[in-house]
Amino acid sequence: MSRSVAAAALASAAVALGVVGAAAVVFWADLEVEERQELAALLTSPRLGLLCLFGLGLALAVGALTYRLLAPFVAGARRSAEGARLIAHGNPGHRLEPARPSEFREVADAINELAAERARLLSDVDTKVSEAKARLEEERGRLAALVSELDQSVLVCNREGRILLYNAAAEALLGGSSLLGLGRSVFGILDRNLVLHAVESLVRQAARQEREGTHFVTATKEGRLLRVQAAPVIGAAAAPERTGEGDLAGYVLLLSDATELIEADARHVALFQGLVEATRAALANIRAASESLGEHPEMERSQRATFGAIIQDEAVRLSDRLHAVTAEVSEGLKVRWPLEEMRGEDLLTLARSRIERRTGLATKLEAVDPELWLRADSFSLAQAASYIAQRLKDEFGIREVRFRLVPAGGHAQLDLLWRGAPLATETAFAWQNDPFTLGGEDSPLSVAQVVERHGGEAWYQRDLPAQIAYFRFLLPLVGARAAARARTASRPEFYDFDLFRHSPATDALDDQALANLAYTVFDTETTGLNPAEGDEIIAVGAVRIVNGRLLQGETFASLVDPQRSLSEESIAVHGITSEMLRGEPPIEQVLPPFHRFAEETVLVGHNAAFDMRFLQLKEAQAGVRFEQPVLDTLLLSAVAHPAQTSHALEEVAARLGVPVTGRHTALGDALVTAEVFLRLLPLLAERGIGTLGEARAASEKTYYARLKY
Repeated sequence: MSRSVAAAALASAAVALGVVGAAAVVFWADLEVEERQELAALLTSPRLGLLCLFGLGLALAVGALTYRLLAPFVAGARRSAEGARLIAHGNPGHRLEPARPSEFREVADAINELAAERARLLSDVDTKVSEAKARLEEERGRLAALVSELDQSVLVCNREGRILLYNAAAEALLGGSSLLGLGRSVFGILDRNLVLHAVESLVRQAARQEREGTHFVTATKEGRLLRVQAAPVIGAAAAPERTGEGDLAGYVLLLSDATELIEADARHVALFQGLVEATRAALANIRAASESLGEHPEMERSQRATFGAIIQDEAVRLSDRLHAVTAEVSEGLKVRWPLEEMRGEDLLTLARSRIERRTGLATKLEAVDPELWLRADSFSLAQAASYIAQRLKDEFGIREVRFRLVPAGGHAQLDLLWRGAPLATETAFAWQNDPFTLGGEDSPLSVAQVVERHGGEAWYQRDLPAQIAYFRFLLPLVGARAAARARTASRPEFYDFDLFRHSPATDALDDQALANLAYTVFDTETTGLNPAEGDEIIAVGAVRIVNGRLLQGETFASLVDPQRSLSEESIAVHGITSEMLRGEPPIEQVLPPFHRFAEETVLVGHNAAFDMRFLQLKEAQAGVRFEQPVLDTLLLSAVAHPAQTSHALEEVAARLGVPVTGRHTALGDALVTAEVFLRLLPLLAERGIGTLGEARAASEKTYYARLKY
């Protein structure tokens, strides 16, 4: 502002001097010869300097007056322009305050009227756009909700291998890996060559208009084996002449932990091979002995007895081997049973349906707690209940069974009741321990083994006064946390379909558009303000931004033991005390997972130079190095609003209409900074700043970039 006004003042002074000079020339031309001689004599006198000084003073006075008159107009114009840009590109709710001189009050009122009208029109447009997108968002929501609640682990990637969707099951299977997240590369989790080979197969299938998919097995860093099934995501045709065909836009990966299954299959193969070898040897001995007996009927009795003993020994050995193999297979079946979290009421619905369909018995419910959740193999439990019901019908003529399911001391108490003749203790014991058969289904397992597999107990009991008898199954309840999770129709923010259209690159980031990059917005809390003098980090918080969306479900937050005392001044700022930090990990244990969380992203902070200095001083100690680009919202705010005198986080947030919550907590400040950063992007774009390189270059030119920590 001062440069433009100063230039106008100098121009006014020059004009004033020019006017005086022109007047002097005209005046000289109008004089007679004698008058000119008299004036020339006068100008050669000492009064000439005074006259020049007067002219210069007059010019300066004109310039100063011009500066004073124009400065308020220029300042008001700049403030009005910044306010208008802020309304247009940052905070539609912002309004201009009346400014001096008074002429700009009408300008401010007019801009505010335009802003109100624009807000009304935007509201109308937003309503229409929301209505137009309602069906699409509903379909997206249904798909995301379906995938997020699936027990099957699901990853969806774009063509370049960037993850654009994952569900809670995938997160649990991969152990909460810090490499799992929207916009991250799937090659950090699965073997690159295997995935690319699968993609090549999917591309060939797409060219043949086939969608068979493919599968492979890979190993994790922890040594677990994952069975991966890949299916194509077909996009629009790349060229008009390929109508009816689609290109591979991405792929869906279905993951399952195959470690136990593959090991069990290997054991079964070894078991089968051992059985074959043992059987072959035993049968060969039996055959040789029987042939010798048949070919030599005149053989002496002692020799015949020897061959007979061989046949008997081999037969016994073969029988024992078969019994051992059967027992081992039975144990293997028990290990491989799928136990799933389910509502107890649903288990009873399944058991009743099976009993009524297979045995013809009537079933009823006596008392059922609908809030009980079990971890159960529903098929085997329903099979066991049907087996007992069938024997009650066949052997005692029972025509109806009832169920009762109630909590009992941290367990679920499931009773199968009937009225009629009681069982003998020996009979009940046999029913519990004999392998059950029902409707042509044979099982090597018993009721007792089924209950034991669930970690529960089962027994027979009579209630003589009520004239009822029952088998009681005591089954463990699902933990309160898991039950709450199962009851909640949760839909974590785990999806971003727009990543199909572009993929953030990890190289040449300066040439990348700001809207296309992934960001880690972070903040730290410290014991003080002087890292070089021993102040330490006590908290780190961060959140990710991918494809212009703040992913509040992908955060990093950790307290840090600074291994030193905290000053009362710092406690007054952040509220973190030494007691709260006792037992927390030291900085060398916190920075590596934070470094993995921030991989392949641009770091963003408010007054980031301060936080980066703390991090850099701990890089060697933690064995990491933060080499990615850094953007500072303080500097970007100064770029977007150069006329503002304050760029503190609270004031920037207020200007941009961002609510401030969780202030002076690492994660809370990171979330506010992330919202501020997203609001600054369109303001930067309006100033022609669209790439990372342009944003960094503009930031370096601000005054605040000169501050060092």
